[in-house]
Amino acid sequence: MSTEQNTDEIIRYQESFSALKSEVGKVLVGQEDMLHKLLLGFLAGGHVLLEGVPGLAKTLVIKTLSDAVNAEFSRVQFTPDMLPGDVTGTQVYNPREGSYSVKKGPIFANLILADEINRAPAKVQAALLEAMQERQITLGDQTFRLAEPFLVLATQNPIEQEGTYPLPEAQLDRFIMKLVLDYPSKDEELKILDRMAGSAAPPTVNVVMQLDEVLGARKAVSQIFVDDKVKRYVVDVVAATRNPTEAGIPELATLLENGASPRASINLIKVAKAHALLGGRSYISPHDVKSIAKEVLRHRILISYEAEAQGKTADNLVDVILDSVEVP
Repeated sequence: MSTEQNTDEIIRYQESFSALKSEVGKVLVGQEDMLHKLLLGFLAGGHVLLEGVPGLAKTLVIKTLSDAVNAEFSRVQFTPDMLPGDVTGTQVYNPREGSYSVKKGPIFANLILADEINRAPAKVQAALLEAMQERQITLGDQTFRLAEPFLVLATQNPIEQEGTYPLPEAQLDRFIMKLVLDYPSKDEELKILDRMAGSAAPPTVNVVMQLDEVLGARKAVSQIFVDDKVKRYVVDVVAATRNPTEAGIPELATLLENGASPRASINLIKVAKAHALLGGRSYISPHDVKSIAKEVLRHRILISYEAEAQGKTADNLVDVILDSVEVP
């Protein structure tokens, strides 16, 4: 594909996703940043972990998104007494015929809301995350490929920790991004009241994209150009989370317990490519990387007790790294 053809294709997909964002915005009030970054994960082919208190439109946004792209939507409410089969499905024995039949679980959909994933025991979390990674489910002696596109939006409540099973770092690393939601502004909350508690019927969403077009956009994202200098910049940023002293940031040495894995570098490039496409560009710049670095890195680094005692967060440390690593 020529550069001109590639640019034309990128602009076409940029316009399609702009229309998609506007369509979802007919129902969603505020949370534009969440929607934009959720679309980045969708484009990059990764899954998103969303942290926020109940009532911040997490279910609404993914259900509305699925309606706007004519996708199959599934919601799973995680509880401590769940079994892996409640997510993946199971084999059902038919005594009359003496045979087993497969009953597929809610994971067999395009967009899945995994609500309060940290309420499920480890074996259920593992079953879900294996499906996310391998894009397939094995039930008995049969293996089933999962639908494409496939996006899991997993939510967790940051406040109520009673009866929860926090995700281990190795499982957190499977999510391409972690988004942190805040409350809407007063003006946005007034709009929410008018829309959801008023006398008028809530707005309906039209289909503005088909799944084939989403898959085509993903292919276009994969072909976006990445200069070697930008690759080096990404590696330098991620390496600084592992060895800040070597990166010239010795003040972070006692604040970072563990750094990000090579998967962080891969995902930084993937999401930066998606960010470039939504910006209508056929190449990524350091600005694309910096724009999404916190979302890709915040759940992949472990801060020390000393950092917590100083009131520092993972986001604070990533900001210091981005300010310190030389930009090409």
